[in-house]
Amino acid sequence: MSDVMEKARELGEAIVASEEMKKFKEAELLQSQDEEAATLMQEYNITRMNLARDMQNGKLERTEAIKKNTEAFEEMVKKSETIQNYVDRKREFDLLVQKMNQMLNYYITGQDPNCTHDCSTCGGCH
Repeated sequence: MSDVMEKARELGEAIVASEEMKKFKEAELLQSQDEEAATLMQEYNITRMNLARDMQNGKLERTEAIKKNTEAFEEMVKKSETIQNYVDRKREFDLLVQKMNQMLNYYITGQDPNCTHDCSTCGGCH
């Protein structure tokens, strides 16, 4: 196996073993077992489908549909601690993956995605 593939396997194993992944998977399992959360998710998905239909039929502008969708999502999250926990753990895991991708991109391209090219913002890297 090439060195790159070996490192990719090691990275995958590290991700699976990370606290972020463990907490995310635990929250996912708890949510899947929560009947109230399942009902709230079904109601939210119906709302989403109705908003999409209304937008496609010209009854609702895109920005208004997005606003109503966001409000429905936030309302659902407020009603369920289980869903709130899942959303929080998913955000944490997604942030880990985003940071990992930024680091990989930096090493592949040499460009720091956070670099503003204004050394006064970070002390300089060039």
